[in-house]
Amino acid sequence: MIKRYVVGSRMSQAVAAGGMVHIAGQVADDRKAGIVSQTQQVLAKIDALLKEAGSNRSRLIAVNVFLPHITDFETMNSVYDAWIDPANPPARACVEARLADPDLRVEMTAVALL
Repeated sequence: MIKRYVVGSRMSQAVAAGGMVHIAGQVADDRKAGIVSQTQQVLAKIDALLKEAGSNRSRLIAVNVFLPHITDFETMNSVYDAWIDPANPPARACVEARLADPDLRVEMTAVALL
């Protein structure tokens, strides 16, 4: 069984299948905000999608982080480290990448167990 969440014409924001939920790339709504606020917004969106699918951050398997400015790495990590469940950290990758909008400072994808 496959269940889709926040379905749009191009993509779903999350898809649950095979006992896991895959969360699409999440970006901040306030594209003019700094890296701290954008990271907080992205993590809040991930939390909301996990909850809607019946999971939570303690069940994260993997997180991918995309930063257009790798110089934001430490600041993004300060927010991420306060958010993540320290007893259950997921596998993670962080890469420097150009994002769809030049005002975006961070994008994240995630996979979690249901």
